[in-house]
Amino acid sequence: MAAPVEQTHASGLASVKHVLLVLSGKGGVGKSTVSTQVALALRQAGKKVGLLDIDLCGPSIPKMLNLESHEVHQCPEGWVPVYVDKEQRLGVMSIGFLLNNRDDAVVWRGPKKNAMIKQFINDVFWQDVDYLVIDTPPGTSDEHITVMEALKEYKPDGAILVTTPQAVAVGDVRRELTFCKKTGLKILGIIENMSGYVCPHCSECNNIFSKGGGEGLAQHASVPFLGCIPFDPQLTQSLEEGKSFVDLFPQSQTLEVIRTIIEQLINKPDT
Repeated sequence: MAAPVEQTHASGLASVKHVLLVLSGKGGVGKSTVSTQVALALRQAGKKVGLLDIDLCGPSIPKMLNLESHEVHQCPEGWVPVYVDKEQRLGVMSIGFLLNNRDDAVVWRGPKKNAMIKQFINDVFWQDVDYLVIDTPPGTSDEHITVMEALKEYKPDGAILVTTPQAVAVGDVRRELTFCKKTGLKILGIIENMSGYVCPHCSECNNIFSKGGGEGLAQHASVPFLGCIPFDPQLTQSLEEGKSFVDLFPQSQTLEVIRTIIEQLINKPDT
């Protein structure tokens, strides 16, 4: 793994206008998928975007964006993110770029993980980013507390909570809601992921799990419900191939849902 950078400059977050955290109570609900699609859709909406992957033990975003072969470079201001496009409208930082081998496991105790998270938050040179999307680990561990402490002075916009329709996933998001309230993190809304299955032949969406758990929880907790993203084979294909779903399938009904979510995030009140 590349050696950490020792910096004395101001945090790279100083020029970031909006910070969005993506949280989930449990793994496997598509948190990284949602983070990636939110970032790509924000870029398509004309924003300059950063995507910070601090899921240290499961850094999947480099694979989703076909960036696994890239390395992180340093400049006087800190780490330079890896850019998805030549125009540098979407930059990505992940521990996956620092591993010598993509199969290497991050076997660290809490203090070392927390130190790396602080460094990711403070030492990446984002260069006047409109939106920084932070993909967090699942759960409500000390790593999340470290994130909140490091972000406190920058007043993040809030959190997007991701769940699937099943009761067990919704129950875990209830605990995530409690975490946000205890740490003073505003909840921007809940997304119900894998909500139905889109047939690749007729585009009809059928429920394979239960439906409505995320929306019901949002109503119960009096927080916004941002929308239902279905299980879409075209979205899965784009992630497997490391291609942009928002560019490949501009007429997709799933993309319309994602765009609606982005509109809500962009147009939300600043209070």
